[in-house]
Amino acid sequence: MKSTILGLCFFIMGASSAIAQSNPTSASAATPPTKAEQEIIDLSKQKWQWMADKNVDKLATLFDNKSKFVHMSGTWKKDEELDIIKTGSIWYKQADVHDVAVELFDDNTAIIWSRITLVAMVRGTEAKTEFTVTEVYKKQAKAWKILALTFSSVRDTHVIKH
Repeated sequence: MKSTILGLCFFIMGASSAIAQSNPTSASAATPPTKAEQEIIDLSKQKWQWMADKNVDKLATLFDNKSKFVHMSGTWKKDEELDIIKTGSIWYKQADVHDVAVELFDDNTAIIWSRITLVAMVRGTEAKTEFTVTEVYKKQAKAWKILALTFSSVRDTHVIKH
């Protein structure tokens, strides 16, 4: 009898946990992005293509002069990031974006979190890595500039809270 009651309790806890995990925890998860949020999402997506194409001219315009880039192997500034892309020391071949979340803090500041699978050539060796990438943008004279870009290695089951 005790084992039946205990089993029933575990069943109910497991079922309620599964139901809670299947439902969004925030109403904003179902809300479509605003025009400003979509602008940042589109710019971030375009940035991945420019990185894949090694288009350092477009990236030089996008990156703020004081921007910083945090990778698994170090942190560096704009000129070094552009040189790494130009020379192919790191070639961002393909970034498959699985999820994005954007927060606007005022009319001129935005942070976007993107969960990606990145295929890159790193010093001649192909690597496929799961990341959550955090990008900080600041609008300057009607154009968005990246102030910071950080790669955080994550599992492929990582979830961004919206």
